[in-house]
Formats: sequence, structure tokens, C-alpha cells
Amino acid sequence: MANKAYKFRLYPKKEQEELLAKTFGCVRFVYNKMLAERKETYEQFKDDKETLKKQKFPTPAKYKNEFTWLKEVDSLALANAQLNLQKAYKNFFSGRAKFPRFKSRKARQSYTTNMVNGNIKLMNGYIQLPKLGTVKIKQHREIPPHHLIKSCTISRTKTGKYYISILTEYEHRPEPKEVQSVVGLDFSMNGLFVESEEGKKANYPRFYRQALEKLKREQRILSRRKKGSNRWHKQRIKIAKLHEKIGNQRKDFLHKESRKLANHFDCIVIEDLNMKGMSQALRFGKSVSDNSWGMFTSFLHYKLEEQGKKLIKIDRWFPSSKTCSCCGQVKTSLSLSERIFRCDCGFVAERDWNASINIKHEGIRLLALV
Repeated sequence: MANKAYKFRLYPKKEQEELLAKTFGCVRFVYNKMLAERKETYEQFKDDKETLKKQKFPTPAKYKNEFTWLKEVDSLALANAQLNLQKAYKNFFSGRAKFPRFKSRKARQSYTTNMVNGNIKLMNGYIQLPKLGTVKIKQHREIPPHHLIKSCTISRTKTGKYYISILTEYEHRPEPKEVQSVVGLDFSMNGLFVESEEGKKANYPRFYRQALEKLKREQRILSRRKKGSNRWHKQRIKIAKLHEKIGNQRKDFLHKESRKLANHFDCIVIEDLNMKGMSQALRFGKSVSDNSWGMFTSFLHYKLEEQGKKLIKIDRWFPSSKTCSCCGQVKTSLSLSERIFRCDCGFVAERDWNASINIKHEGIRLLALV
């Protein structure tokens, strides 16, 4: 079985918007109440792990008698808040994440509800949801009939737009495709990536950099407004819309590029890069964030997987930039400012293109070991 999500725009009525705001608040309230109790228990028994493991999680039902307004919202949304906290704790104890933090009003507003006894239904231009009733939806593409709805996540953006992400489950066992075409991609700070085939570049437009001057100007205006005033709120929404546009442009470009590559090649080879470390150590924070390499690789992964194709990640310490793709000689030193690779054997090529060829060769070697 495989999962796939479909995201659509929601257009709730005023009364439905009020109920959504209540639900967002209740989910946050319950999560924080349960976390406060768990934090107190953790501080009390943190030296006794066996006793700590036996402690039971509080449930949303515990607070409904004291806080009766919790009964007004979808109970499944509150139950999912409990599951999210349990997952956060599990990640903390396994060493995959830090201790769970309290949710802020300024954080992303969302909640998840589940399909139970047909309580979620898609109709012509509308969707039926628990407690909300029928809500207008802009369904720009059909969900295949063999896809079964499992859950829905409703979210509100900083600009006041509502979206619904419908998670579906379906039978999908793609036949592994025979690898005939392989490409290596080398991460490029300026253009996202360089292909091993003829050194083609993605030529990423760097949407954030393009809008940077406009953002600076609008943020300067916001800094002069009185915080909390009507003019301050209008300017805040203006800036939020700019950020939203940049995010949408970036996501659109990455989807299109990853789709092109996934359709054209049977195997794609990339480096397993530490983007957070790169942005901090080399002071390339804005450029790294603008490229969204992590988002791009996740798009590549699922698009290849659904076609039975492969994505191979090679070791981040593999000397792709320092190795000659012609003779295999490794240069002991190569500064970041050197953009042309020159080898003693006479091979001369653009540094990123040379690296992408080496990445491809290493991927083919790893592919042969599988």
C-alpha cells in the first residue's frame, strides 16, 4: 500500500472560519496542557527511566469536564494532537529530536481529522468535514476512485487562506525498472544543480534574491508602523503575501524540474549533503535556503519511487570536486574560488560539471553492488 496527498484551496463561510479558529486554538491548548504534564513527570522521574516509561500519557478527554468549550470542536483533531505529542516524545527518547516544545499562536495553524464511518465526503465543488459540515473547495484535479481517503489536514496561512491536504491510501506496487539511463547531479549554489550529461544547469531563478529589495522596503515600512494597529496588520499581510509568492514560485519550479528528471532518467545520483551545516559554516544561509535542495530531493525521491526508479545518495565526504573525472587523480587542495578544474593529464572542465560526472560514476559503482 502507498500513500499520496492532494492539496486544495478551501473557501469556508464566516461561521466556519470561526469554528476553524476555535479548533486551531483548542488543538494548541490541549497539546500544551498535555506537554506541561509530561514535562512535569519527566522532571520528576528523569533519573528513573523504567518508571518514566510506565507513566501514561494524559488524554484530551481528561480536560473536557473542566474546559467544556473543548466539546465544541472535532474530537479527532484533539486525539491527533495527542498522537503528535507521543511521536515527538518517541523521537526525543530515541535521540532523533530535541525535547518537545510548547506550541505558539504565531506558529502554523493546522489540525488533522480522520476518516471514520464515511464522515469525510467529496461532492461537486464541496467537501464534507466533521463539525464543519460542507465547505466549498477548489478541486483542480480529480482523486482517482481507487484512492481511499485516510485523513485530512486543514491549515491557514499567514495571509488568511485556507487549504486542505487529503491523505489517501492505494494499492501500488511498481515494477522495478531496469536501469538504462543514469545522471549525476552536483549541487550548485547559483543554479540549484549541474547535470553530468553535457553539463546542463537547472538555472534556478533565485526567487528570494529577486524579491529581496522589495522585501527590505516593505519591512522597513512595517518597522515604522505602530504594532497592533490596523495599518501595521495591513503591512504585515502585504509582507506575508510576498513570502507566500516566493514559496509558491520556488515549489512550482522544483516540481517541474524534478518531474522532468524523473521522467527522463531511470536512476539519479546525488550527494547526501548537510545543508544546515553548509549554510552555517560557509555563511551561505540565504542562498542555501533559497535553493531548497532538501525539498527538491524529496520531490525527486517520491516521483522516482512511484515509477519504480532509483535515487542514490553517495557519501557526503566523497571527493567529487577534487577528483578528475578523466583519469581519477585526486587533487590535494582546491579552493572554493577555483571554478575551473584543471588536471595534470590535460583534462579541463567546469568544476561543477566535473563533480557531477564523478557523482554519476560513484552512483554506477554503488548500483553494481546492490
